[in-house]
Amino acid sequence: MSADTTAGPGTGAALLRDTVAALSERAPAVVAAAADQMRGIRLGLSFNDGTTASLTARHSRLVFDEGRDGAADVEVVFDDRAMNLLFDLQCRPVDQVLPTSLDVRGEGSQVLAVWRAFALLSQRASGLRHVQRLWEDYRRRSPGLWGTVVHTPGEQGDDAGETTGWTALDYLNHRRPAPASAADAAIGGRLVIPPRSLWNGRTSTPWWEELPLTDADLVDTMRVCRDRVAEEMRHLIPDREPRRDLYDLMRDYPARQGKGLRPTLAVAACVAFGGRAQDAVRSAAALELFHNGFLVHDDIADESTHRRGLPTLHTAHGAGLAVNVGDGLNLLAIDAVLSNLTGLGLARTLGLIRETLHMCRESFEGQAMELGWIRHREVPTEDEAYFTMSTKKTGWYTCISPCRIGAVCAGVTDPAVLDRFDEAFRLIGIAFQIQDDVLNLTGDEALYGKEALGDLWEGKRTIMLIHLLRTATHPWEHELLRQIVLRPREEQKAQDVRVVLDHMRRRGSIDYAIALADDLAARGIDHFERDLDAVPENKGKAVLRQIAHYVTSRPL
Repeated sequence: MSADTTAGPGTGAALLRDTVAALSERAPAVVAAAADQMRGIRLGLSFNDGTTASLTARHSRLVFDEGRDGAADVEVVFDDRAMNLLFDLQCRPVDQVLPTSLDVRGEGSQVLAVWRAFALLSQRASGLRHVQRLWEDYRRRSPGLWGTVVHTPGEQGDDAGETTGWTALDYLNHRRPAPASAADAAIGGRLVIPPRSLWNGRTSTPWWEELPLTDADLVDTMRVCRDRVAEEMRHLIPDREPRRDLYDLMRDYPARQGKGLRPTLAVAACVAFGGRAQDAVRSAAALELFHNGFLVHDDIADESTHRRGLPTLHTAHGAGLAVNVGDGLNLLAIDAVLSNLTGLGLARTLGLIRETLHMCRESFEGQAMELGWIRHREVPTEDEAYFTMSTKKTGWYTCISPCRIGAVCAGVTDPAVLDRFDEAFRLIGIAFQIQDDVLNLTGDEALYGKEALGDLWEGKRTIMLIHLLRTATHPWEHELLRQIVLRPREEQKAQDVRVVLDHMRRRGSIDYAIALADDLAARGIDHFERDLDAVPENKGKAVLRQIAHYVTSRPL
């Protein structure tokens, strides 16, 4: 590609790239819906500034490629007028497609499919504040497209009264969300405009017509929930002696914050069932204390050396202190659950105790299965064994239990209602764990948070390893791989670990795992929509939906 077509800042291709990346991270349900429309179609785009790009759907992801390599099924060329109208909420597509402006070429049904995909992207993404900023930055870099900016004083900052001449941006710039309630404050970063698709290829609907579905900015939401729950955890860990060898060490793993998946699920489930976000904060903090206690013990059992880029607790301070810290975190978690008596009352607290005991039992059983495979030098031959172990060890306390506990915080104690979360988040949890296992082999250690290739060093029975030994049909190959993976960690060598990784790539084990995770996640989303259909559309359910789709959009 020549230098003048590179997708640098301020170009049309860069705007598309950054928009797709932002939506994949912040609103994966939107990306999944658009990808479903574009499945099997390669879209080629040319922009008014000379840049080009292609867009394809892969599973539930949209894949952006800079430049135009190969033929496209549908081609779209934007001139200045077309860029101006791209997000105009008042124009139907038929008003925009002009031979001298927006040039669209391709087979009819594929063109309509692409248009439906972009209608979903534009209408459901245009209210995301982060996406608004991307487009406003593009507008400022290309002032000639939008005409003169007229500035009129606004009540909420300098931009509140800005008039651009671009209908969609004027609408968004002047629209501000209503003051947040206590519950809304915890479910932050929500869309200010309800999502809507204007045209399905046959009929159009007015841009002001509201549909019941809502979206949420997942990154903002998870950050708000994570930080609020982290603050609660800090209050729950005592500030007293012995600090150096107990309470300061208890703060170590919680301070190495993750994305906030569990707290967000708990708070969102509470709000989805009509509760206040604050009602779930204490229980979400208890979940995180359990989680960190489990991690301390897990790292000892797995002989892991690093957690989120730093030495594991037992590596830095010895196994004895680490075991005691893990025990202490679990005790504080139990105390946090019981302390809900004063705020949520007896019935809900009893429900929380029951859910917590179930979660812990499932986790211990799953850990026993995995450690037993290693202790007895066994590798399962079927994926189902991994599914059972993964669901028990991590699926319950990572996905299923946070949802159930959040619903209990809202007053739901009927098992039939709570069970509606189980199958959807069982499948999503397995998919999430498989993706974590893949990232351990292929991902950036700084982003993944654990020791790179640690699962191979530890001999973890992952889907990739199960698939590899199942498909390694040559006796010598099978025996060689078994000898390597069954060795204790201290006897492993870097060269042998690389041999196993090379064989996984050669046998397609990593690709198999990625495809399997995508299939499981898609099935989980189907269950989410069916099993939770009775839950009304609200901000809490919107966050749950985005997390369900988050698994399908993670970069692997």
